[in-house]
Amino acid sequence: MKWNDYLPVVISILVIILVAVLEKYSRLFAAVTATMPLSAPLALWIVYASSQGDHVIVQDFTASLLIGIVPTLAFLVTIWLAARAGMKFAPILLAGYAMWSAVLVVIVSVKRLLGA
Repeated sequence: MKWNDYLPVVISILVIILVAVLEKYSRLFAAVTATMPLSAPLALWIVYASSQGDHVIVQDFTASLLIGIVPTLAFLVTIWLAARAGMKFAPILLAGYAMWSAVLVVIVSVKRLLGA
């Protein structure tokens, strides 16, 4: 494997460590760091490199990234509401992932029905 194959993983680990450190000083900065657009550019880099910069493949991938934002937003709203309701950690995550899955299934189903 080339260094390009390892770099996204190394960057992801460094961000996780940064969030853990920042959380001790500022939950806001830790949250902003956790939600900053990092995984999408790293994934885009992998797709771009593996396709030798094929613009059609990159365009299709970025369109899929846009679709993925909606279930992720539903996940975040759900875990926020679950935390506000006083739920424990595991049920908060289960509720979030259940909502994420449901929204993703709806989006993919509608996309298939429309032939897109």
